[in-house]
Amino acid sequence: MNETNLSLSTSQKLQPFLLLSKSVKGVANAKLIMDALNAPNVYVFTELYQSPNVVEASTLPEVAPYYSLLELFMYGTFKDYQENMSQLPALNDTQIKKLKHLSIATLSETSQTLSYDLLQSYLNIATVRELEDLIIEAFYQGIFTGKLDQRQRQLQVMYSMGRDLRPQQLEETMKALGAWSVSTSRLLGSMDAKIASLQETVQLNDQARDEYYNQIELLRNEIRANTNLKKMDMTLDESKKKGYNVDYNSPDYNNERVKKR
Repeated sequence: MNETNLSLSTSQKLQPFLLLSKSVKGVANAKLIMDALNAPNVYVFTELYQSPNVVEASTLPEVAPYYSLLELFMYGTFKDYQENMSQLPALNDTQIKKLKHLSIATLSETSQTLSYDLLQSYLNIATVRELEDLIIEAFYQGIFTGKLDQRQRQLQVMYSMGRDLRPQQLEETMKALGAWSVSTSRLLGSMDAKIASLQETVQLNDQARDEYYNQIELLRNEIRANTNLKKMDMTLDESKKKGYNVDYNSPDYNNERVKKR
């Protein structure tokens, strides 16, 4: 499943919870959040997080920890959960697995090669078998793709789904895109200048080639003229030897002489 299809799938899976959020009030939002976190194939939660009734209920002491948990599933990792476990609701096995999958996706943003040692420590997984089962399940769900290198004890991530963007991440992304746009414009300008220079060089080379061929043709014509003149002189000499009269004023003879001069 590619990123576009995965995004559409998780957005569709979230729709029932968004519809419920329009009618659910008060502390009932805590259960709504937990149900969304428990739902299969739901990996982005910004729309639910920004839902008016959920935002309003987040100020209630009974709902606030669940709202914080929802935010952690949007941006955080399993390690963040462990560090703040005392202030957050308990997770069931499905939710823990989902958060670990999202954590691997986050780790792959900074490095495509993740060692087993790093993953086991970061995700609090005791055995390699348990880690590989977790990764293989994520492969099937399309959260990320890659390959397991059991000899090198590492995961090579080829592609990973995008998670919810933090507010500051959007600004950072826009700045990065702006810098990329400027850099690309400069590169294109440099390429255009090089192309123009090459075209000018080609044009000059074409002119030089034409001049070269013209000179060759002139040389060939001169050689032909000299050759014809020599032939005519030889013919005259032969005629003299045989006693023939030669007309030195003939047009052909004089023309060849003029050409030679």
